[in-house]
Amino acid sequence: MFQVIWIVIVGAVLGYLAKFLLSGKQSIPAWLTVLCGMLGALIGNFLATMIGVNDTRGIDWIRHILQIGCAVVAVAAGSAAWPRIRSRD
Repeated sequence: MFQVIWIVIVGAVLGYLAKFLLSGKQSIPAWLTVLCGMLGALIGNFLATMIGVNDTRGIDWIRHILQIGCAVVAVAAGSAAWPRIRSRD
């Protein structure tokens, strides 16, 4: 159960950090920001594993940079898709 809470917390931090790093206003709801952050963490971890930098001695800087980069891409995609999704309602 604690792992699920930790995943949500990391997703929130990455999602809001990605919104901060993107220029302009991202008009997406909080739940979508957290979901995009979680997706960024998942894809960033996958990429770090694929290139062999997922578990290193010390702080895994490359993995964290990949997670942030993937979260930025996910938030940008979510921000672009949200008006179209919302207009369907």
